[in-house]
Parts: sequence; structure tokens; C-alpha cells
Amino acid sequence: MDKNEKQKAHFETIARKYLNARQNENHQLLKKLIWNEFLKSKIINKNNEKKKCYAVLEPMCGYAEGYDILVSHLGSEIKYTGFDSSETLVKYVRLHNPWLEVNIKDITKFEGGCAKYDIIILIGGLHHVFEYSNKILENLSEVLNPGGVFINFEPTDNNRLVRKIRNIIYKKNNLFDHETEKAFKLTQLNQLFEANNYRLVDQIYPGLLSYILYYNPDAFPYLNLGGKALVEILFNLDKKFFRNWIGQKFSFATLSMWQKENEHGRVTNKI
Repeated sequence: MDKNEKQKAHFETIARKYLNARQNENHQLLKKLIWNEFLKSKIINKNNEKKKCYAVLEPMCGYAEGYDILVSHLGSEIKYTGFDSSETLVKYVRLHNPWLEVNIKDITKFEGGCAKYDIIILIGGLHHVFEYSNKILENLSEVLNPGGVFINFEPTDNNRLVRKIRNIIYKKNNLFDHETEKAFKLTQLNQLFEANNYRLVDQIYPGLLSYILYYNPDAFPYLNLGGKALVEILFNLDKKFFRNWIGQKFSFATLSMWQKENEHGRVTNKI
């Protein structure tokens, strides 16, 4: 069994636990706060409507998290397509959001055909298929319109301490498969996108204290301390570091928006 098949098999065994844990109120609130902070000033929101309908692709869609996020911020209709290798999660989306086009598909074998999208949103996916990430970005780039945006949220590290802590967690916590999952160094992740003809629009570093406590309740239920008031207090503290070198250095995750350039290396519509 190759690493991709091993990762798919592993995730399927934890899919139900992952799904149930992520309904936690503290997790849901933190996720809302992070995305509101990141998307509030972007042109793709309800106060700066540019299109009547956006074609959206969410690879490795899980329970269609990206759909819920974008619906809350675009202020426009969405023509949504998602896919995931987990049969459990795809069945869940089809049951709860039957109007969405969601399929069982392996991202390492993705071919977009003639379909074109305005937005690609990929949340916490690439580190599951680390060794295939460059080819995946190449293939996804082919179906994104020039000037379209790629929104990516990934576990990252930018110092040896964060890297060491994460490696220990991956080896000791059975929610992770340390043989197949690997977080990116921040410079490495950025270089992957740049090599595939993307210009960085914005990048924040939200993987700080509130993220550590509340973003992964499936893996760390014992860290889910306090209630919504504490989540907001810690988030408001963390966001002071979202865009500076301290946050960059110590964050366990990076949230980025990239814009696809045209074949001449220029962006057609700046955000």
C-alpha cells in the first residue's frame, strides 16, 4: 500500500470521530472568528460584490466546510463542486446538503477537464498528501481562471520548536498518521504556490494559543477548556500577532489567499 492509499485508509477510520468533534461550539466559534478576520476586508465579500455567481471548487472538502465559509462572506450565489476521498464524509454532505455537487475522488488523481472556477478553497488538506503537493497544485491551477483566487489553510511551522512538537504529536496521537502526514515549512509552502504562477494576496498566522486549544478537538479534547467567552478573549489576544514576525515564527498554521496570474505573469483583476 503506497502512502496515499495508507492515508486514505487511516482517515476513513477516524472520519466519524473527526466529524462529530468538529461540531463542538468552541471550535465552531474559533473558526468563525478566524475566517471573519481574514475575509472581512477582501473584495470577495458581501460589501464588495463583484459577480452574481462564483464557481467554487473545494478539493478534499471534508464536510463542505469551505462552502459554509464562502456563503457567509461572498454575498453572491455559489456554484459549488466538492470532492473528497472519504466515503463517510461525502455521504454526510449529500445527506445534509443534497443540493451540492460532491463526489468521492482522490485528489492525487484529479483532472479537471474543461471545468473552470473562480475560487478554489482547500482547508487543511495538502499536508495529508505532502509528497504529491506540487503535482496537485499544478493540476488545480489548470482549472482556476486567470485572476481567480486560491484560499489555503494549512498546518505550517517556521521554527524548530514548533516542528519538534508537531512531530512528537504526529507520532504519539492516533488521530494522525506520522508516516504520511507532514506539515509544511512556511517558506516551502509559499514557494510551491509561487512556482505554480500565483501571487500572494494576503497571509495570516492564526495557529497560536486559541488554535492550539480549540481548533483540533478531535485530536486534543482535553485542551477544550472554558467556554465561548474564553475563546473570544484568547482569539483577540492572538490576532494582535496574526500579521507580524512573532505570529509567523510561532504559529502552527497559515491561512493564505493567492491569485492566479495569467500566462504572461500578470494578474488580470487585482483584489
